[in-house]
Amino acid sequence: MHFSLIIFIVDVINSRIKYYLQKVNNQQKTNIYMPEQLKNNRLIKALLREPVDMTPVWIMRQAGRYLPEYRETRKKAGDFVTLCQTPELACEVTMQPLHRYPLDAAIIFSDILTIPDAMGLGLKLVESVGPRFERSITNSNDIKNLPLPDPEQELKYVMDSIRLVRRELNGDVPLIGFSGSPWTLATYMIEGGSSREFSKVKGMLEAEPASLHLLLKHLSDSITLYLKAQINAGAQAIMIFDTWGGILKTPNYMNFSLYYMKIICEHLKNEHSEVKVPVILFTKGADKWIEKIVEADCDAISIDWNSNIGQVRERIGKRVAIQGNMEPRILKESEKKIVDEVESILRSYGSGSGHVFNLGHGITPDIEPDKVGILVDAVHNLSRQYHKTK
Repeated sequence: MHFSLIIFIVDVINSRIKYYLQKVNNQQKTNIYMPEQLKNNRLIKALLREPVDMTPVWIMRQAGRYLPEYRETRKKAGDFVTLCQTPELACEVTMQPLHRYPLDAAIIFSDILTIPDAMGLGLKLVESVGPRFERSITNSNDIKNLPLPDPEQELKYVMDSIRLVRRELNGDVPLIGFSGSPWTLATYMIEGGSSREFSKVKGMLEAEPASLHLLLKHLSDSITLYLKAQINAGAQAIMIFDTWGGILKTPNYMNFSLYYMKIICEHLKNEHSEVKVPVILFTKGADKWIEKIVEADCDAISIDWNSNIGQVRERIGKRVAIQGNMEPRILKESEKKIVDEVESILRSYGSGSGHVFNLGHGITPDIEPDKVGILVDAVHNLSRQYHKTK
């Protein structure tokens, strides 16, 4: 793509982002509870590295197929996309795990691919295959023709879901909003769905880096708008999922993934300075980059099970909180094995705040629901000793 054309497109995008930012800021904001106003404020306090009475715990994909009530609601919806796009049903499944377990947070039920779908790529979930797009990004013309979705129009169903969940929660626990990272969304958009080789996106990175940067800039603008709208609708913490950042070599991770997440964090930090909305960054397979990730203006990093949480804490000190990091397959084991693993992670992290217990990735559909109860109770019961005030 000719450089002058790229500059022109960037200018157009910037003018559109300014318009939508003003529109989002003018939306009526749902009250964002300050930590002391929440009935259970452990998550927010831990993310801000403030003292808590026990380690908070929530689970990636806690509203998911391992729960029979979720499967019933999804059956009622007909398909996954309809479930996501129907606020009443999305609210219902968001609340389901909280009715079962004393979790310390809710996370809005949605999908990381809502933004590409709102850009007109046509999201479908194919059984036994995964997410697929009717249209994929193949060249610079496809990129320059992408719209910038209005969060209160094309993605209004997500905002309505957040508003409904906030009313249902009634301040019991905080609500987490989320998005995929620019790089991760770009991989799906260019590959046309899930991939094992990522040959198309890697090909664009090598052959047309300027075009890929243009797409990532457009996505970072869209994600910024989307997350700001989620906060205005009532999200009290934000998580950015960089599922596929780990496939990159170090220089490319810094330039094509982390750089754009840092921009998003800076925008969120500047916009919502009056009420602290913690931001969690999660790159799967990123142990070697942790020192760089903590420099991205985030409040917490989420780590997978390939990292030693105690060693990570030593490496980063008190700069950010740490979320994680039990391997999901442990939930297939016996009660004793689950409790022992919880104790091992808590002991490795050590005393003091700044730890949010979670899995190192999403819970899988083959987990027995009772095992999650064992995990949550173990975290709460065993972590108290690490939060005793002297």
